[in-house]
Amino acid sequence: MKLTDFKLLSFDTYGTLIDWESGIYNGLQPLLDKVPIKLDRDEVLELFAEHELAQQRANPTQVYSSLLSDVARSIAQKWQIKISDVEAEDFGRSVKHWPAFEDAAATLKYLRQHYFMATLTNCDRISYMGSNARLEIEWDAIYTAQDVGCYKPNPRNFDYLFERARVDLGILPHEILHVAQSLTHDMVPATAAGMTKVWINRRHDVGGYGATAPPQGEYTIEWEFNSMADFVAAHRQEVN
Repeated sequence: MKLTDFKLLSFDTYGTLIDWESGIYNGLQPLLDKVPIKLDRDEVLELFAEHELAQQRANPTQVYSSLLSDVARSIAQKWQIKISDVEAEDFGRSVKHWPAFEDAAATLKYLRQHYFMATLTNCDRISYMGSNARLEIEWDAIYTAQDVGCYKPNPRNFDYLFERARVDLGILPHEILHVAQSLTHDMVPATAAGMTKVWINRRHDVGGYGATAPPQGEYTIEWEFNSMADFVAAHRQEVN
């Protein structure tokens, strides 16, 4: 099996292409400034992961920007600090400020020459527009949780991907290679869906799960790279 055997790359965006951990941590600074003790960055990210996943499970149709606002409120309650509606809503709208990884735009531009390109994201349509501007790519398809009606790791997301890729692009499930960082949101349900996968292990040098809750369920990884740049280097080796 080769990377070049596939027609479509389906990407998770946040954590894979967008440095959402930096975006989340920076976006929570107004709340962190109110906490009387200094909290470790990963401690903050792990708390976010816990509250985000709980909110997504409890409110699967809630638009992501609104969901993030409620996550901020929940975290503030956990820290026993006050949060205004403005502060909560600012965090909810912060996705557009989350930075792209340095290798994201250039690697997407390269891969665009060899594959159809789609993203399957837990974001909402409007918030994703800000991220897409940073990635500088015209996707063949953008499938959001707002379109699906629930959040990954719910398997309906991958059912939706398969159906839309077939209808929109004429591509069958076995022709899709899924590229993602999150074991929980992507590798577990994509494995259950029978997909072939590339794990972009962005946290290879720090360990832990950061802003992603620990995986619950079995998964396989067909390829693992520490960055998108490493992924592209492997692809270049195959085609040269």
